[in-house]
Amino acid sequence: MLAFILTLVAGLSTGIGSCIAFLAKRTNTKFLSVSLGFSAGVMIYVSMIEIFFEAQNTLVAQLGQRMGSWATVLAFFGGMLVIAVIDKLIPSEENPHEVKSVEAEQQALPPHTKLMRTGLFTALAIAIHNFPEGLATFVSALQEPSVALPIVAAIAIHNIPEGIAVSVPIYQATGSKRKAFRYSFLSGLAEPLGAMVGWLLLMPIMNDVIFGLIFAAVAGIMVFISFDELLPAAREYGEHHLSLYGLISGMVVMAVSLLLFL
Repeated sequence: MLAFILTLVAGLSTGIGSCIAFLAKRTNTKFLSVSLGFSAGVMIYVSMIEIFFEAQNTLVAQLGQRMGSWATVLAFFGGMLVIAVIDKLIPSEENPHEVKSVEAEQQALPPHTKLMRTGLFTALAIAIHNFPEGLATFVSALQEPSVALPIVAAIAIHNIPEGIAVSVPIYQATGSKRKAFRYSFLSGLAEPLGAMVGWLLLMPIMNDVIFGLIFAAVAGIMVFISFDELLPAAREYGEHHLSLYGLISGMVVMAVSLLLFL
């Protein structure tokens, strides 16, 4: 239940982006740049230092040193491949992880007749993309809740621009803040849904080997998201150094939080 609640919180933070789209005349780009860099730092550090080696230890214990190590590496890059394929299948103009701001979204709006379609397709793209993220958060929370908390915060931050991307075109098309917020909110439900569907499918066959493979794949998914989406977006939103400071701060916070739970 705790793992599910944490995943739900991460997914529904798209609603925060939706609120920003309605309340803010301009996006605080410096804050978003540091925040997205911070999220990337958290996810890269915890994936490479904690989750990868936790998965490797589990698989080595079950399969032996050689086979366990190979299985960990293959699962790690397999997770990257899954998220890369999903990214490839989503058209770039509707990709939820392209840089989004309130002003840019309003200026780049298509003709009025296409606004609703743009918003709905963006919401669908986010839902598809958030499916593996939900499973990643859920599995992390099951294994180690103390590790999952910063991951939840990182995913929540990077879901905020997605809320902006859904809300602006739907609000401009319908004039209804309620409808725009609803679609933005619903797109975030893909994360807890991904968690539950993935868990229900895997639960009958779950053992230490399967768990180790999933955990390694989760690390790969989060590293790919960080390098492909969070860091480029952080640099686009603000100055180069701001995203780097955010990245290092995220790593420091993650490192200290892990040491506190030793």
